[in-house]
Order: sequence, then C-alpha cells, then structure tokens
Amino acid sequence: MTHAEASVRQRGPVTGGNVGMGTEYLEVRGLTVDFDGFKAVTDVDLTLFQGDLRFLIGPNGAGKTTVIDAMTGLVSATGSVSKSGVELLGKKVHQIARRGVGRTFQTASVFEQLTVLQNLDIAAGADRSPWTLLRRRSGVLPEIEQALETIGLTDMADKPAGVLAHGQKQWLEIGMLLVQNADVLLLDEPVAGMSHKEREETGNLLRRIGAERTVVVVEHDMDFMRAFATSVTVLARGQVIAEGSVADVQANPKVQEVYLGSATAVADGTTEESGDQAEPSDKAEISDQTKAY
Repeated sequence: MTHAEASVRQRGPVTGGNVGMGTEYLEVRGLTVDFDGFKAVTDVDLTLFQGDLRFLIGPNGAGKTTVIDAMTGLVSATGSVSKSGVELLGKKVHQIARRGVGRTFQTASVFEQLTVLQNLDIAAGADRSPWTLLRRRSGVLPEIEQALETIGLTDMADKPAGVLAHGQKQWLEIGMLLVQNADVLLLDEPVAGMSHKEREETGNLLRRIGAERTVVVVEHDMDFMRAFATSVTVLARGQVIAEGSVADVQANPKVQEVYLGSATAVADGTTEESGDQAEPSDKAEISDQTKAY
C-alpha cells in the first residue's frame, strides 16, 4: 500500500469522494426503466466517485432498488451506466460483476452449511476452474485474511455461516464482494432488521471500506443515514428530486414535501407527493423527521 493509499484509508469517506488521478467512478445518465408502459425510473443521473459514501433514499416505491437492479443488469433499462468510461448497460450480470460492480440484497445470500472461510473462498474463486476449487488449500489466501479482518469475522472463520447473527451474515456478504475485488458496492438496505449495535458496527464497516471504493447504500433508516452518509440522493416517483450533503437534503423543500406532505397527510399516514400509504416504520420516520427538518 502506498503512502497515498494509506492516507485515504485513514481519512475515510468524504463528501465528493477522493477525486484524483486514477480515481474510479460510476456515471449514470438518463437511466430509465419501463415495465410494460409503467416508468419505474425516469431519466436518473448519478455521478459516484470513489471515497464518497452515497445514500440513496426516498419513500416506498420511489425506485431506489430498481435503480441498482438496472445498474447491475438485473432489469432492462435505457440510458447509460459507465464505470470509469466503460459502458455497463446492456451487459449480462456476470459481466458487470467482473467489471468490479457488486451488490447485496435485503436478505443475505450466503451458503449457510459452509463455513465463513469456505464462503469467502468460493467467492474469491469465482474466476477459477471447478478443478482448482476442489483442490484443498494449504493455507488461507491473503485477500481472504484481509477480508475477514475488515468485516470483523476472523474469530468466526471456521463456523458455519448458518450460525451467524443477522448482521454478521450481511458483513459476510460484503466480505464476499471484497474478495472478488469489487470496487463499486451497491448495498440494498444493509441494516434492515439489525440491532442498534449491529447498525453501528455496519456503519463503521462501511466507513472502513468506503474510502477506497464507491459505495451506494439504499436505505430507509434515516438515523443511520444521518450518522454515516457523506452525500445523499433522494428519489421520488422514479426521479431524482434532490442531491447533496445530509444538511442540504434535509433543508430541501421538495424533500420535506415528499416525506412530510401536508398536515392532513401526516395525520393519516400518507404523503401528499407519493399518495402511498406509509408503513409503520415510515410513520416513525416522519415523526422524527418533523423535528429534523
């Protein structure tokens, strides 16, 4: 690791990213997803730099998960998604993954019968032949040791993944992306269902990995967003309505309207902008956000 790289890692994610020569970036332009005439996402533009811990927020049905589905090839889309100048849109899921773009899902996708170490070894061997994977290793790969340390599961390396706590399974899935050398991580509600302690540890993990990578977090937990985001993009009805620092977004009238709506809308659990019924978690957020905004 060079002195410059060590300095970046120590500093952590920053607003705007660690922009400089050789910096990786992801650029989204005019991203549109159409489901049989229904536009789930319309003309979304994003510029995501290495070192910027970006949170993607918005009401239910705003198109947040659909955006990252499109970026990873899981749904068809028009527009452009380029990674450091290389167009990704139109490529297959595995081709995009090989370009260093990885994602997690709301439910962690791990092999529960295998150990933590075996999960990481399989992920690290994604490009190896089946015969190579079947050969017994004489030791642990350095990148796997590093990932175990980063995600805080070194002491659990020989335990079956199925015995891990909910939060630990999410960390393992992130580790599986790290050993694949993913430098763009798209995380779909990584702290959903976690305890307060797990949320705090997950936020610190994102800070550790975020300085040297492009990390996008789709999230409903506003307290988590306020604590760890370096920048925020807000979606509503499939379109970007605001972008900037946490403070900028919280002060934006459009964001306030989408989340709070009218006094009547707040009272009956709907928002004037979306017209959607707010879930219980959203109602709690609305109450908290009335004070925050």
